[in-house]
Amino acid sequence: MEVLKMILTIIYILVCIALTVIVLMQEGKSAGLGTIGGMADTYWGKNKGRSVEGALVKSTKFLAIGFIVLSVVLNLKF
Repeated sequence: MEVLKMILTIIYILVCIALTVIVLMQEGKSAGLGTIGGMADTYWGKNKGRSVEGALVKSTKFLAIGFIVLSVVLNLKF
């Protein structure tokens, strides 16, 4: 059991580091003054899910779920 707990702890640390890096790589959600002139309706704004930013958002969701699941599993008393 101790070996499994050590492996899960190492995976947990890697997920924590990856989650921190990916969150810091993301842009802010505020559109700034671009929304006043209609800049939010550009091709970039409509297809943001297919861009690098979209991939960062998706990977953030998966890593956050993994973080929560690993936190619960590591805190179980088995």
